[in-house]
Amino acid sequence: MNSIQSLKKMRQSGQGMTEYIIIVALIAVAAIGVYSYFGQAIRGQTAQMTNELAGGSSTAGKDAANTANTSAGTAATNKQNLGTYSGQAAK
Repeated sequence: MNSIQSLKKMRQSGQGMTEYIIIVALIAVAAIGVYSYFGQAIRGQTAQMTNELAGGSSTAGKDAANTANTSAGTAATNKQNLGTYSGQAAK
């Protein structure tokens, strides 16, 4: 009887760990997606902050972030639908 109860406890513990791993994996995938979508702007802002913390000039990082923001603004104004989803013009 005691071994059955310990087996049930082990299963529940394994289930909790599995759920935790799935949640962590989903968060990691979401973070990768956000970073790839906003990557250039994030890299520019990170470079700007790093240079400022080091006591240097943040002009290069600021310029990179501004360029990425301008590109994103231009892309946002383009009409997009299922025909242009893959980057190809609709026929």
